[in-house]
Formats: sequence, C-alpha cells, structure tokens
Amino acid sequence: MSRAETSRAETGNGPVARAQTPGAGAGVGVGVDEVRTPNPLWSLGLLRSELLITFRRWRTLALLGVLAAVPVLVGIAVKIETSDGSSSFGGGGGGGGEGPAFISQISNNGLFLVFTALAATLPFFLPMAVGVVAGDAIAGESSAGTLRYLLVAPAGRTRLLLTKYATVIAFCLAATLVVAVSALAVGALLFPVGDLVTISGTRIGYAEGLGRALLIALVVAASLVGLAALGLFVSTLTGSGIAAMATTVGLLITVQILDQIPQLHALQPYFFSHYWLSFADLMREPVYWDDLVRNLGLQALYAAVFGSAAWARFTAKDITA
Repeated sequence: MSRAETSRAETGNGPVARAQTPGAGAGVGVGVDEVRTPNPLWSLGLLRSELLITFRRWRTLALLGVLAAVPVLVGIAVKIETSDGSSSFGGGGGGGGEGPAFISQISNNGLFLVFTALAATLPFFLPMAVGVVAGDAIAGESSAGTLRYLLVAPAGRTRLLLTKYATVIAFCLAATLVVAVSALAVGALLFPVGDLVTISGTRIGYAEGLGRALLIALVVAASLVGLAALGLFVSTLTGSGIAAMATTVGLLITVQILDQIPQLHALQPYFFSHYWLSFADLMREPVYWDDLVRNLGLQALYAAVFGSAAWARFTAKDITA
C-alpha cells in the first residue's frame, strides 16, 4: 500500500482500505458511478480525509508559509521606509481606489496592511497557490495510482469530484485568511491601530474596520472559485499532476497578460481575473456594489461552466491507474 493510500486509511477513509483486495478494482474503468449508495457519514469522512491530506502536505504548508510571509515583508519594508518620521510610504496618495493605494496609509493605521497584503497577493501568489492545489486534485491521484482505489469505495465519481472541489474551495478560504491574519498581526505589532479613514474620506471605527477586513477576505476567497473550477477541469484532462498544475498556472499568467492589453478591452470583462481588485470598493462609504456583484457573478459562471465540464470529462473517463 502506498503512503497516500495508508494516509487515507488512517484518516478515517476506511472503505478505501477495505476495498483494496484482489479483483476489487475490476471494472473501475467503466465511466459510471458505483451502484452502491454511500452513507452520508461516509461522505463526510471522505471530505475530512481529503482536507487532512491536503493540509498536511509539505507543498501545501510551504505555499501557506510563503503567503504568510508576504505581509511580513511588506510591513517591514514600510516600517523601514517610514522610520525617519514620514507618515506615508512611496507617496502613492489615497485616490484611485485601487488596492495598492492602501500602502500609503499603513504607517497611519496597521489595519491597512490587511488590504495591501491581499491586493499584493491576489494578482499572482494567491491564485498560483490555488492553481497548484486544484490542478493536482484529480491528476495527482491518477499519477500516484490512488484514483482507482478511491473509485472502488462507495463514493461514485460525482461525489468524489464534489469532494475534491470542496477541498480546493476550503484551501481558497484558508489561504486568504492566512494572508489576512498575518497582515493583521504584523500591522498591529509595527504600526498604530484605531479608527480608519475610508477611500471616500469618511471615518469609521476600528471594530467596523475589522468587519470590513473580514468581508474583504471572504470576497477575495470567493474571487478564486472560478479559477478553482478551471484548475479542476484541467486536472481531469491528464494523468500527470505536474502537467495539470503547470497548465493551470500557465493559463492564469496568460489571462493576466491578456487583461492588460488595451486592444482586448471588449473581452476583458469576461476574464475571471478582471474584477479581482474590486474588493477595494468595500472601503468606500457608501460601498460601491456594481463591480463586486459583477465579480461574484463571473466567478459563479466560471464555476458552473468548468465544473460541468470537469464532471462531464471525469464521469466518462476511463480510469486505469
């Protein structure tokens, strides 16, 4: 039994371990769900097993560590730059409403480090980490030789695919919260905290600022669900985890580049990354909801389209490993 199979058995995925008997894998290559109906408790056990395996991997921990280090580096850089008594960093000013503009306010209020860190990691670091986890979801099991055994257990392909996607969504939320919590801790340690001024110039209390920071983190996590579905679809197309991860990250970089070309302005509103920085509108008074709603709607559309494509591909795929 491989390490991955042993880990699944140890984390409560008992049916997988019991299914590994001679001849038990026969017929797994058929592109239909298992006839047996799984117990709901077994499904929860499968989700728990997937979450434990994903978050125990050294690769996942390394990704989260890198994400947690970004706010630390930004905070230290601002602290050093403003150590001579100046009250702003870079001179970016507060206008415009784009996420990076928050960096000029960090020295005045450490809570702005949360917004700056999310704006700094969202274009590449956060989606790259999600692309790695999503791309490896199915293809990684196939390359490790454990996908066949997972399908022997009474889960069915649809339920397994939903479990994988739920695990990737959980990683989106965890990765975003790691950045936000790290930034909140560093901001409170290095800079003063208290009431803060919104982009619109109004003042809000620190408690309300914390609430908006949490809401922004949730919006950022939701902004990644479309990419997660795209990565899951790519993962069903190949049996190589490395190839699926590289393809997903490559598509991310390509879309980011295309979103910066002025001649493609007619297509850019349909790119999954186009409205990512709209979370800055939550720091206005009143909040501007238009781009936020467009962003969430676009993510739901991508999740529906590529989630359906992943299901169609996975349920018809001949599993040989």
